[in-house]
Amino acid sequence: MPSQIHGTCVALGDAGVVLRGPPGSGKSDLALRLIDGGARLVADDRVVLEAAADGLTASAPPPITGMIEVHGLGLARVPSLERARVAVVIDLVAAAEIERLPEPATCELLGVSLPHFRLDPFAASACAKVRLAAEAATRDILVQP
Repeated sequence: MPSQIHGTCVALGDAGVVLRGPPGSGKSDLALRLIDGGARLVADDRVVLEAAADGLTASAPPPITGMIEVHGLGLARVPSLERARVAVVIDLVAAAEIERLPEPATCELLGVSLPHFRLDPFAASACAKVRLAAEAATRDILVQP
């Protein structure tokens, strides 16, 4: 049964990335920068999640499909995908709340366990870190202490 969460989802290649955080935390801003670098929007502000045999899929509620909120400009249509298979969940937090070398973490959405990271969305390296997190979720590239 589908469930709806407050968040944003972009696709980096085949990897869906769910960005979570309270209103004003930078979800749409980070998504816009990722889209500018080649990502595709799946959903902004609200994400419909559905568990399937092969994992979790994300899509946008019909009224907001293909639209993203651009602070200071309004709603904009951008290249989008109808749905994406979720590969990673990233919570957006202040830099002071992030461990330098965190232990591997997961979170569960609709009974599906997913790699979970915490990032500062306004850091200069935020887009690069999201890309690395997506790649780490699909290929084992992170070195664990």
